Amino acid sequence: MSNVRVKICGLGTEATLDAALDAGADLVGFVHFPRSPRHLALDAAGRLARRARGRAECVILLVDPDDALLAAAAEAVDPDLIQLHGRESPERVAEVRRRTGRAVMKAVGIATADDLATLPAYAAVADRLLLDAKPPPGATLPGGNGVSFDWDLLAQASLPAGTMLSGGLDAANVAEALARTGLTAVDVSSGVEVRPGEKDPARIAAFIAAARGRV
Repeated sequence: MSNVRVKICGLGTEATLDAALDAGADLVGFVHFPRSPRHLALDAAGRLARRARGRAECVILLVDPDDALLAAAAEAVDPDLIQLHGRESPERVAEVRRRTGRAVMKAVGIATADDLATLPAYAAVADRLLLDAKPPPGATLPGGNGVSFDWDLLAQASLPAGTMLSGGLDAANVAEALARTGLTAVDVSSGVEVRPGEKDPARIAAFIAAARGRV
């Protein structure tokens, strides 16, 4: 499992970023979405991204961004990837990629087998797909809700290489999730927190070790 790529998302401090980097995270994510407890101003995200440069890929998470926000995020953060976590259409994903010149990761919410039908259109225009659980009823956030979907739904799906699994993952279940889905990339946020928005260095290290089969 040493080939598993791990993304730690929603980082907000130098200490937790350093914990993720020291534990071997491949990607580190910064959330710019005011309704999220993990929200960072773009200048703060940029400072953390510069600290991580060369050690991990930097991802800025945006939700249905307009063109002005895209330009500001690209300028301030200089991300390796832009993660789109809203209701962006495949056409918009392609436009974001073209407009910014950045690689784009599109998050797609999964709850039932019907949700898999949208994946080919997104796979054709995004550099990477991230499969997350659809938000539960009444949720105010499009992701980071700490819930998982039925991983067995993916058994019959044709997924592009590098597809990333998210939603309700933690150190206790990530190995099972990888085994059941056959995927080799995972993303975690709430599963390494002590409370919403507060990452725990020990949980980050435990998650990465579990994902790579080192426990």
